[in-house]
Amino acid sequence: MDDQACPRCKTTKYRNPSLKMMVNVCGHTLCESCVDLLFLKGSGSCPECHIPLRRTNFRVQMFEDPMVEKEVNIRKKILRDFNKKEEDFATLLEYNDYLEAVENIIYNLANDIDVVETNKKIDQYKKDNKDQINKSKSKLGRKEYELEELLELEKQQEEERRLELAKEEMEAKKKKIRDKEALIDELTFSEGNAKSIVDTFTSAIQNSKKEAKTSSPKPTQFSTGIKFGKQGTQSYLQIPKAEEGPMFTYNPIRQQTEGPDVPSWREIQARGYIAHVRAETKVERAGGFKAHVACLRALEEAMASLYHNPSQHTTEFTTV
Repeated sequence: MDDQACPRCKTTKYRNPSLKMMVNVCGHTLCESCVDLLFLKGSGSCPECHIPLRRTNFRVQMFEDPMVEKEVNIRKKILRDFNKKEEDFATLLEYNDYLEAVENIIYNLANDIDVVETNKKIDQYKKDNKDQINKSKSKLGRKEYELEELLELEKQQEEERRLELAKEEMEAKKKKIRDKEALIDELTFSEGNAKSIVDTFTSAIQNSKKEAKTSSPKPTQFSTGIKFGKQGTQSYLQIPKAEEGPMFTYNPIRQQTEGPDVPSWREIQARGYIAHVRAETKVERAGGFKAHVACLRALEEAMASLYHNPSQHTTEFTTV
């Protein structure tokens, strides 16, 4: 983010530490000053893609990649209407198909693929599921309302604790001032030794502090719920010593097959199987998916029926 610059005025975070980047639905960024200048009348066009935009739709850029901001905004907008849950479907397969369709819609809109057809699908879905959408929104609204009530209650409790601490601090300051004034009066009007008077007041203050510490209840647990002094009672396994050897040995499973062995992913590439599989896209590769994974999975499924374990399954043939 430090090297990011406004595409219009070329201002960077290095030259202006208070630079605030803004992003709209198109995914292109502008600094806050350029947004205020270009969208002074409330609406205008994007300097890069020239689509019409509104000033109220600009928001602070949270992610380094503006396309991520665009996808997050589209996802929020789509999921407000595509709000079905797993219990709304008869089978898990139907629910997974529904989730896949939603992800395809988000992907098309985020990457400007078949935007017109995708918007038609969205409009048709809204018409066909109007009642269900409103019902799910009302249910979600009740949950959000309950969550807001809990947050408001926590905020009130925090404010009460803050006021109580401020009151205690104020009382401590007043007591300190009273003690100081009493010491000055004693030194002014008393005929005794000044050093003994100061020592008496010092010991009295120290005793009052000790009494305050003993009278105040001590916390017995951390905020996580772990009690003080209980850490040593946990029963942990001892660390094995090197001279005693490993605690266990791993024996890989050996499954006999009645057919050829399933090739490894390195053999898939060496034998050319990968040439018959669609290559992964940049987005799929970023998500950790590679083409040889799909090829290996298909080969394993094809050879699954060839697995045979003679110790568990015995077949007898009778001649009639």
